[in-house]
Amino acid sequence: MTDANIRCALVYRIDSSLGVSMLAKYDYSTDYEAHDGAASEGALYAGRGNYGDAVTMVLKNDPPGSGSEVGTIGGFKVVQSDAHQVVYGGDSDGICIAVVTGLRYPSRVATQMITETYAEYMKALGEKAKTAKPNSLNRPSKPILTDMCKKFSDPNSIDKASALLGKVEGVKVQMQDNIASMLQNMEQTEAISNTASQLNEQASVFKKKSTDLKRQMKCKSLKMTLIIASLIIIILLVILVPMISNAKKANEENEGGN
Repeated sequence: MTDANIRCALVYRIDSSLGVSMLAKYDYSTDYEAHDGAASEGALYAGRGNYGDAVTMVLKNDPPGSGSEVGTIGGFKVVQSDAHQVVYGGDSDGICIAVVTGLRYPSRVATQMITETYAEYMKALGEKAKTAKPNSLNRPSKPILTDMCKKFSDPNSIDKASALLGKVEGVKVQMQDNIASMLQNMEQTEAISNTASQLNEQASVFKKKSTDLKRQMKCKSLKMTLIIASLIIIILLVILVPMISNAKKANEENEGGN
């Protein structure tokens, strides 16, 4: 019979020369049964013996990868038996966190638990874990492993919380996009306003120049009219004065002959 319970949490150091060393182990199923009086398949496995030996064998046969960056855990793997599974991952220094759960416990939640456990563990005991002797960190590790096992004991609540956080993050991203779009629209509106102001200024300058040009054209037109009129008057004078003079002379001659 399978379940979705956490059995055990373990911390290892994997060294190329020293091999696999278990630094700490916390049997959550034993504590859970002792406090709640629950009898489950976890009791059978705890009574049967040692999760540590089984997980050590798994790590020797199929060691984890490592995180893509220094100080991160990754290379997660899942190994299943008939009744339970081992989910584990490691970092670039050989520190490995492993969790034993029932088969119905979601591996994605176990991976999340390992990631958070690793972060808290490295803050508190990271330096000691790099040089500690086997089984020497059981006591200082227990508070961290206990808190993580309790936090992730109900995978459904973790999934709901993750989904809620995902929705919140999605809303935040959408709000950021909306704000960015609003700012962009404001910048575009300001640019359009500046362009309109420039166009208004240019229109005012053009209007002033056109008025000045119109005034200048009127002055030129008036000057041309005066010049043409003067020329016509001069031409008429040139033509009429001799004619009038000749007419007077002819008139005078006629009067003298009589």
